[in-house]
Parts: sequence; C-alpha cells; structure tokens
Amino acid sequence: MNAVLTKYFLIALFFALAGCAGKDFVRPSSETFQLGQTTYSKVVQQMGQPQRTGVVEKNGKEITTIGFVYASVGGEPSEPGVTPARVQAYFFHENILVGQEFISSFKSDSSNFDDTKISVIKKGVTTRSEVIDILGQPTATYIEPVIKESHGEGVGYAYTTVRGGPFTGFKTFTKILRVSFDENSNVSDIEFMSSGTK
Repeated sequence: MNAVLTKYFLIALFFALAGCAGKDFVRPSSETFQLGQTTYSKVVQQMGQPQRTGVVEKNGKEITTIGFVYASVGGEPSEPGVTPARVQAYFFHENILVGQEFISSFKSDSSNFDDTKISVIKKGVTTRSEVIDILGQPTATYIEPVIKESHGEGVGYAYTTVRGGPFTGFKTFTKILRVSFDENSNVSDIEFMSSGTK
C-alpha cells in the first residue's frame, strides 16, 4: 500500500502547484475512530468526502482506501527541498475500519522516523512499549487484514516526501513500518517497505 500513499502525496503536491492545495485538516486523535468498529460512513461523516478512494489487496483480502490530502508550496517542510504535504489515510475491510495512517512532511507535525533503529526491534523479544520507546509514538494503527494475524492492534510509522517540480521532474520517497504483536505484547512480525529516492 506504499504506492497508494505515494499517489496521495503526489495528488496533494499537484493541488499545491495548481494553487488548490486541498482542504487543510487537523489529525484526529487516536480515539476518534475505533479499529474493528468504526464504519466507512462514520469516517466520511466526520472527515468529509475524501479526495481519493481506491481498492488494494492485502494478505489476501480486499481493502478500500480513502485519503484526505493537503499541501502548501509556501509551508515549512520537515526537510529542505521538500514540498510539505500531509495525508490522513483510512483502510476498510467489509466497510469496517482496519487501519489508519497519518503522514506529514510539514515540520510542525512531521511523521518522519529513524528507520536505522528498526534493526534493534526483535521478533519475540521486543515489546510494544519498547517499540514506542525506540521509535516514538506511532502515526498509524492496524488490525487484520492490513497486518498479518495479530493479537490486538499493530502499530506503524509512515513518511513520504516529494521533491522537484513539473519542469525538473518529481522525486518521491516513501518508507512505512508496520509492527504486529503476539498475546504477550511481544513483536510477532515486522514489515518495512521503502521506495523511491531521497
């Protein structure tokens, strides 16, 4: 699903370059929508109509994706040369929320994380609280089928940047980490994906 998030960021960037940056939004608190309970219609009722929707397959199941995007050429980016944008993405299986991800390259609420620390996380050893100690508060939460079979919610970290422009070409970079846990809150699965160039 990293391709989906990159697409959302490109959409936000095109909005910004066209002078129509999408509607800015504040990231909802983690308690606003409940995984495994909240319906598609409730999310749309509160957030409004998404700029983009799509369908992807994850772990053999069909997942509906929706995204709310905003970009500002004049905004302060988390890194030099980046056009700042933020995306709130939601994932649904059979109309029920199974994942939510917040991604931002604005300095004020950047979702960047230190992926060099991922090697410290060990399956069957590292606990959920230790993952958060290592990487900070997660910007995403998931349940099956976004993550593999897991006890309770998995956590995630996601970050995307877009550099360049229509004349020089766009350069995108995305990294996403998803961590699942067993019944003892120990790490049961680590899924890290990165694509593009910084």
